[in-house]
Amino acid sequence: RLLLVLVVALVCSVGIAAGVSVSDESTPTGAQVGTSVEGSYTLTELYQDPSYEEWTLRTSTELQNVTWTFRLVDQAGNVVETNSDDGQNASQSISIDEDVNVVEVQVVGDAPPIENFSYDPAPAFLVAELRHTREGGTSSTIETYEARHYTEESQAARAAIESAQSAIDAVGGNAQAEETLSSAISAYEGENFGNAVDLAERAEREAGQAQATQQRNQLILYGAIALVVIAVVVGVAYWFLNRDTGSRL
Repeated sequence: RLLLVLVVALVCSVGIAAGVSVSDESTPTGAQVGTSVEGSYTLTELYQDPSYEEWTLRTSTELQNVTWTFRLVDQAGNVVETNSDDGQNASQSISIDEDVNVVEVQVVGDAPPIENFSYDPAPAFLVAELRHTREGGTSSTIETYEARHYTEESQAARAAIESAQSAIDAVGGNAQAEETLSSAISAYEGENFGNAVDLAERAEREAGQAQATQQRNQLILYGAIALVVIAVVVGVAYWFLNRDTGSRL
């Protein structure tokens, strides 16, 4: 009996999450720390489960200096109500009795500071989490949206590291360049971005030198093959021209 109750609760929870959908969204892929960020989301299919014709949309973000705006739209496409709220958490009640058919959500704030400059995965922050909740009942996540954040210095270091990695991949790998690149990543994660750039550029040069060596060795090999071919051709020609063609008569 307990197992049956748990299964029913799980099915109901999944049903709520699957019911409300985001038909349109706009989230930046990345933002520099301290710059303004804006996300917008359009929620539809608000009442897929008849027992949830009145519920609360709860939102949260890691943006700073945040303002949320909720626009409630009826079936004719008219905005019937607009509400705004400040802070990283906000909420908006939704009811079918008020002829709310679509909810447009907008969040505006500043990209937060970075606590940990990991290289992989890249630092990211929560732009918006949208949750479907019923007072005294279940709560489930509709969607979660994240974006990368960076400083001017960390972005320059990452770009240099990525460029060096591409150069190393192009030559099929090089132990010396890979070791230098690993040091560049360590410098990045230690927030020593100037050193990270220097090491990444050095790794790229080492990869370039390895590629030049490969090309030189290939040219030497091709030259040696060409000499062998020429020697064979000359030898065959010499034999052909100097073979005994005298008549037995």
